[in-house]
Amino acid sequence: MTVRSATPQLTPQFCFTTVALRDFLRISRSAIDDSIAQNLNALVTPSKSGFDPASTSVRTPRASDKQIDPQSCQAFKDKVLFPSWQARSDVLTYCAYVATSPDPDDPEITLRAAETEKNRERVVDERLDPYSGRYFPREPRTEKLALLLRQERSVEKIVRSRTWGLVQERCSDSSFEDAEAALNRWRRGREAPRP
Repeated sequence: MTVRSATPQLTPQFCFTTVALRDFLRISRSAIDDSIAQNLNALVTPSKSGFDPASTSVRTPRASDKQIDPQSCQAFKDKVLFPSWQARSDVLTYCAYVATSPDPDDPEITLRAAETEKNRERVVDERLDPYSGRYFPREPRTEKLALLLRQERSVEKIVRSRTWGLVQERCSDSSFEDAEAALNRWRRGREAPRP
């Protein structure tokens, strides 16, 4: 069975290192969601009766048409799929908190202040140069991170929807809940105290 992604150590530096953030999300998605058909095929139990030579003369449905044992499906969802989704949700939530918090360690804060001061001293004569009035200050890294997180949340929503559709189809899940509702139900079940 596929192993879920481990949650990285969450620090502001991890969030601001967008390469590491994107790599974690990409690798987690590729291990579980992008290969969901293969992961589900691995849950199909081979024939219990052994090989029948007559079976080669009859065309059989593809493996993806076979229904998966409900306990195997539930175990896959509980031990691999939902924990992987939760790890990505934790990272996105933490980094969103970082993106909305003040950033006193921003290395470009003095550079932006200098550029803003230089822009104030500039003499603008739009009759001579219509573009001289334009000034585009550098974005703080928190704004860049917030933009990246909005994009990644959109990707996450699409990926989860596609994955959940395949899981419901192959696991004979007749419930009509969406991926987020299923994840929330799993979270509540995890938090319930055990007797």
